[in-house]
Amino acid sequence: QVQLVESGGGSVQAGGSLKLSCAASRYTYSNNCVGWFRQAPGKEREGVAAIATRRGSPYYADSVQGRFTISQDSAKNTVYLQMDSLKPEDTAMYYCTARLLDSCGADWYSSYRYVYWGQGTQVTVSA
Repeated sequence: QVQLVESGGGSVQAGGSLKLSCAASRYTYSNNCVGWFRQAPGKEREGVAAIATRRGSPYYADSVQGRFTISQDSAKNTVYLQMDSLKPEDTAMYYCTARLLDSCGADWYSSYRYVYWGQGTQVTVSA
């Protein structure tokens, strides 16, 4: 059973930065799709970014393009989400998720395609 543990959330002012980490355990494959989703109160869960770990190919939602950067450290089985120029509308619970033997693709933002989920880490951005 793959386990995902997020960390790095917190509270910042608008314009600030945070870096989220997703540490995976019990991975047996290097060809996976690891994503970050977020969910604000009263809203649906939405895809923020994903990375195809075999090639390191990133995918971003339009709302975070140019502000967020997803990356990986394969040796540590960890995926990061660097979030810069944060806005109050970025406030949400952020979840790390993964699907194995998968290179992401055009449906990377479809939450139902992901099998493994972390517990989430809260990000709060104040105006």
